[in-house]
Amino acid sequence: MKKIVLAVLAAVGVAVAGKKLQESKAEQALWAEATDTLPKN
Repeated sequence: MKKIVLAVLAAVGVAVAGKKLQESKAEQALWAEATDTLPKN
């Protein structure tokens, strides 16, 4: 039973870490777009 609980907790931890990483990448892309320099004409 303990092994099952640990496996579930590990899976939840991996899912949360993946979601945080995805949110971080989205935030970084948003900042990169917002702070991009304007093209020179």
